[in-house]
Amino acid sequence: MTAVLEGTVALVTGASSGIGAATAEALAGQGAAVALAARRREQLDDLADRISQRGGTALVLQCDVTEQAQAEAAIERTVAELGRLDTLVNNAGVMLLGPIADAPLDEWQRMLDLNVRGLLYCAHAAIPHLLRAAAAAPRQVADIVNLSSVAGRFARKGNGVYAMTKFGVGAFSESLRQELADRYVRVSLLEPGATATELATHNRPEVLESIRSQFGQRMDASDVADAISYIVTRPRHVAINELLIRPTEQER
Repeated sequence: MTAVLEGTVALVTGASSGIGAATAEALAGQGAAVALAARRREQLDDLADRISQRGGTALVLQCDVTEQAQAEAAIERTVAELGRLDTLVNNAGVMLLGPIADAPLDEWQRMLDLNVRGLLYCAHAAIPHLLRAAAAAPRQVADIVNLSSVAGRFARKGNGVYAMTKFGVGAFSESLRQELADRYVRVSLLEPGATATELATHNRPEVLESIRSQFGQRMDASDVADAISYIVTRPRHVAINELLIRPTEQER
């Protein structure tokens, strides 16, 4: 049986670990050639080796998508070396929590830079290539999957700026979806709940302790990657506009 994504190319940001790495492996398993974008070269090389050993194709792109020129170069190099771009997974992000009063402003800046600007830079650079892919074989459809969060639906005490960035990702995704729908570039918003990745570990120690006490059951990165794989492997006439995925025991 031919893999659904055979002959297509996907670029995954934040691919060095967690959801990004699991997604790259899942899409490669569906037959896509994958471009792996992140800052940490060693982890990307290890991931590319795993994909290659399973018969897949992987391109390592060491870059920082918060820098516009680097984000644009990652898109262009993907197309130049792999021939096209059919799927963009905007996964790179950071979650820095804590009270708004007296918060370190550099944490807010980091979230705005990566969660918002980095996503916008990649989407803007990718859209012309995705439009071309959607007009051509083998699938005549292309995808942008933007990673949000449960925090993109529910703002809580202690996640104000993080939630603001994720609410913004949702608004941008819906507007872009409407613009591109009739040209068969599908724009999907994925909102994971608690997931066992390194995302929370970037918080200050006192915040990290609070986070650990809040969350019980967590999903694996592979659970979220499976949802992304489901989104992008739907037939051309089906679009998954928004998908909220949480551990069964997570209430909000």
